[in-house]
Formats: sequence, structure tokens, C-alpha cells
Amino acid sequence: MPNFIRLIISFALLGAAVTLMVFSFWGWGILVFLLAILVFVTFFFNENMLIAQYFLRKENMEKAKQWLDRITDYEKQLVSAQYGYYHLLIGLIESRKAPLQSEKYFKRALSFGMTMDHNTALAKLSLAGIAMAKRNKREATMYLQEAKKADKNKLLAEQIKMMQGQMSQMDRTVIKGGYR
Repeated sequence: MPNFIRLIISFALLGAAVTLMVFSFWGWGILVFLLAILVFVTFFFNENMLIAQYFLRKENMEKAKQWLDRITDYEKQLVSAQYGYYHLLIGLIESRKAPLQSEKYFKRALSFGMTMDHNTALAKLSLAGIAMAKRNKREATMYLQEAKKADKNKLLAEQIKMMQGQMSQMDRTVIKGGYR
């Protein structure tokens, strides 16, 4: 459902709530007012993305993909602040199937921008992993350093250390004269 329709519905419900309260139907007025708030909140937080995030946390990628596929035109159905998160979620799902294919989604998520630093760090950490898979150490190091800077709350500190350890192993295999 497009966002402007959500706004129209929420304001119509708000008007109905006020009307019900004026005519002394307080119970129904409060109920309709709460419903109007719920519809208004879906303007900022798309329900399909919220449910997809839930399934991602449960590691049910098929259901998460189904819910994200319900967003047919993200530019019309989402607020511009959610574009980056939409592409981040798609990138996370695609990284399980084809890691090298998910690079474009992570880059697009970073180009749209995200308000939470740990999500930016997650996208850059994923790009560092993709660069390591391509044996591009310079790009992987750059993304890893950017992820470290963006991870201010140290939510991804363990994963960053693990990635740095893998990079040092990658150096050792190159020095020994070949790849495994």
C-alpha cells in the first residue's frame, strides 16, 4: 500500500475518533484513536520489513525473502530513510545463497545511507568478506577499517577480529608460495 494512502487512512481514523469522542462514545473513540496511531506508525516502519527482520533473526531466509518480495516498488512503498535498510536486508538474504552476488545490494545500501552506525558497519563488514573472497586484500582492509570506525558500540567487534585473523591467514598462504 503506498504511503500517502496510509496517511489518508490514519487521518480519517483520527477524525472518526474525535467525532466519536465528541458524541460521548469514549470507548470507541479511544479504540479508533489507537488504531489511527497504529496505521500512522506503519508510515515510518513498513510492516513487511519488520516481519522480514523477525524471520532473519530466526534465520528463516525463505520466509524473510517472501516478506521482502511483497514490497514491489520500494520507492513508493517505503520512506526514503528505509531504502538503505531494504537493500541491506536483501543483501543479507542473498549473501547466504550467492555471496558474490550480494555485493551490489550492500553497496546500494551504503549509497542510500542508514541512520544506525552498526548497520553501516555490518554492510561494510560484509563487503570486506566479499573482497576477501575475491582475494582483493586492499579493498578488504579498507572496508574492514571503515567497519571498525562505524562500529561505535562494539557490536561487531568479535566479527571484525575474526575477519582480521582470516586476513592474516590469507597473507601467510600467499607468502608460503601458493594458495590452498
